Amino acid sequence: MTGKRLLDIKEAAEFLNVSPNTLYSWVSQRRIPFVKLGRRVEFDLEDLQDWIEHHKVKQKEF
Repeated sequence: MTGKRLLDIKEAAEFLNVSPNTLYSWVSQRRIPFVKLGRRVEFDLEDLQDWIEHHKVKQKEF
């Protein structure tokens, strides 16, 4: 066991500060990493943190 933390749709939506409907939309468009367990959709907390880092807009250097 690696201690991975999986979040359900409600927890992940709260973590990302978006609605569950928005998150379902992103899942259907495969815009965000998710784990499919049978019919359930869950999210690895580390994957969400990496996804946020990847989507950060960097400050412009002058």
